[in-house]
Amino acid sequence: MAATDAQRRAKAKYQRNNVKSVRLSFYAGNPEDDAMRAWLKSRGNMAGNLKDLVREDMERRAGGADMDDGA
Repeated sequence: MAATDAQRRAKAKYQRNNVKSVRLSFYAGNPEDDAMRAWLKSRGNMAGNLKDLVREDMERRAGGADMDDGA
């Protein structure tokens, strides 16, 4: 069943107010970028795996003095 206009508007409003996104670019032809993208794709859920990697890094750095590496 196709979504109605009202459903599409409601979904767009919800996403606008509740979903934050980050864009990550991989450059074609760059061997390191190609390898990272291939590894992520092989793991299935790219966003989930990236979140897992960030969580692991945050936990590892939690014991350190500073979580901000200047990036």
